[in-house]
Amino acid sequence: MQYLPEDETIAGIDIGSRSIELVVLNSNGPLRSAKTPTTFDPLGQCKRLIEGIGAIRVIATGYGRKLFAESFKEIGAATVTEIQAYALGARFLCPEAKTVLDIGGQDTKVISLSDDGRVLKFEMNDRCAAGTGKFLEFMAVALQVPLESFGEFALRSDRRIQISSMCTVFAESEATSLMARGEPPENIAMGLHMAIVQRTTAMVGRVGLSAPLVFAGGVARNPCVVRLLEEQLGQPVVVPDDPDMVGALGAALYGRNGAAVPI
Repeated sequence: MQYLPEDETIAGIDIGSRSIELVVLNSNGPLRSAKTPTTFDPLGQCKRLIEGIGAIRVIATGYGRKLFAESFKEIGAATVTEIQAYALGARFLCPEAKTVLDIGGQDTKVISLSDDGRVLKFEMNDRCAAGTGKFLEFMAVALQVPLESFGEFALRSDRRIQISSMCTVFAESEATSLMARGEPPENIAMGLHMAIVQRTTAMVGRVGLSAPLVFAGGVARNPCVVRLLEEQLGQPVVVPDDPDMVGALGAALYGRNGAAVPI
């Protein structure tokens, strides 16, 4: 591996459908991080994030990585896949990590790692918002609950009900029908969270679960999803202090080390 001189910095940027994360590091580790909404001008948002960071190179991952690399060639922009970035970031934060789960705005990914951090297998759902942060956001609006407190709201439920549909349109219709029959909204919120976790654990099962599991992405901040995951998987999950930053951190590590996680 080729490591940076101590005084030189590398930046990793994760350009997702809902938000953009930036991590800047040098040979001693992370120096700073920042986050901004993607909006309808992702390149403009990226430009504002990287302005003045002083990095000798920027590595992009996420949906917008190729567009970023093409638009910022003058700063030595390069790309790394989301699978590689999340594997690197998770292993940096939890060196014993064997499974990585990321639930983002519009996709879910599960990655199985070997003892030395190699990617053994992965599965990614990026064709439907079902089971992602966007689904939770949509349903929080439908129930008139702030998204940031939706998980805590669901945890106040007094019974668990089944939501049969994971399509946002049909799930909203089902939720409306339940409310019309007098079901408390907290119970409906719990049912929606359960549906997401059941879908997610099925993905984990297909990839193969080995502990410890690192839970990354914005949905990792939802306490109800974390609790239900631990119940369904029968073991604790590791949630980093800044789960949103795992991909950007991994991209920066890729640039710093000059090596990818082999697939």
